[in-house]
Amino acid sequence: MMTHRIEMNPKVTMGKPVIRGTRIPVELILQKLGEGATEVDLLDAYPRLTKADIQAATLPHKD
Repeated sequence: MMTHRIEMNPKVTMGKPVIRGTRIPVELILQKLGEGATEVDLLDAYPRLTKADIQAATLPHKD
């Protein structure tokens, strides 16, 4: 399921899902969370992210 916060554009990160309006890959968010980063850690490291962006990144996506 795609959300309005996630986009795939072949001109941005070779079409991998990113947070809309950024070049922050969903894959990176999931990797950081898997490594133990918290939502606060991500918001501090990537100021353009919102809590809703992080939640959208953790939802299942279909290509």
